[in-house]
Amino acid sequence: MNIKKLMLSTLAVAAAAVASTPQAEACSRVLYRGDSTLLIVGRSLDWKTPIPTNLYVYPRGMAKQGSPAPNAVKWTSKYGAVYAVGYDGGITEGMNEKGLVINGLFCKGTVYSNDSVSGRPPMSLAMFIGWLLDMNATTPEVVKVLREQNFDLSGASFDGGTTSTLHWGITDAEGRSAILEFDHGNVRVYEGTDMPVMTNDPPYPQMMAIEDYWEKVGGANMLPGTVKSPDRFVRGTFFANHVERTDDRRIGLAIIRSILMNVSVPYQYTAETEPNVSSTQWRSFANLTDRLYYFDIVTNPGLVYVDLGKMDLRAGQPVRKLDTSTLGDAAGEVNSMMKVSEGFKPMY
Repeated sequence: MNIKKLMLSTLAVAAAAVASTPQAEACSRVLYRGDSTLLIVGRSLDWKTPIPTNLYVYPRGMAKQGSPAPNAVKWTSKYGAVYAVGYDGGITEGMNEKGLVINGLFCKGTVYSNDSVSGRPPMSLAMFIGWLLDMNATTPEVVKVLREQNFDLSGASFDGGTTSTLHWGITDAEGRSAILEFDHGNVRVYEGTDMPVMTNDPPYPQMMAIEDYWEKVGGANMLPGTVKSPDRFVRGTFFANHVERTDDRRIGLAIIRSILMNVSVPYQYTAETEPNVSSTQWRSFANLTDRLYYFDIVTNPGLVYVDLGKMDLRAGQPVRKLDTSTLGDAAGEVNSMMKVSEGFKPMY
């Protein structure tokens, strides 16, 4: 097949994917790779109404469960972690002490269960990311757990009845990534070291067809500029692949922040023809190399971060919470601002 026919064929696949995709809430995840060792995962959370999100640091050695239902998944945490918890009821994302980071993004059309998994141990979406971070140090370990699928995933609705239809990006301190999606109850895991970007719909294989088309167009000539999920994916991928590589963590942070701002949705932006497009509420940047977790609320002037390496994560230590509503003009490390807490109450 010559290049012209290949481009036309790929464009046809891409167009079909976009046409069949319902409008989705906007979130983006981008992985920045430094010159040799630096790895930073940036993500934006975009939603139509405020999602109060607080930060929690949980130590090792805590007994937890995935659901109050009988025979639910239960575990005792092997690793300490920092979680971003929405509504003080569900873990949106997090990073553990081994430099494993997991981000949950919306993906319309996701179906978690089918008849074959309905009798397996229950697991709530509110605790799912915590379970994976608590018990695994690397992406291959997480993938093994997912492929075994010894759980039945479900979650409570929120924000007036919204169902949490999600997919997840997983990256470890070696730069190994995976994308997890559920297709009518069946686990679909895509693995690789060259998976720098996630957004929302369509599912990953269709998104790659769209990206393949735009790669042939050439981003230096033209990039799609809307806030739709495929356009954000294409822009994020182009910039992630063409920015300077550095192991200076301050410069690396500046680079990934600028990419995330390029694919974010402006605050309080609305589109009459796209009622589900939502503005960015916050961005996070997980430095997997130095175990630093940055949090950037768009209405706050300062960027704050938790230095997980300086937190006491030994078994028996208390849970600590950062109430982000109290940050005000705070900037920089906020370990000292984290208060002893009983922990969040999962919205099972």
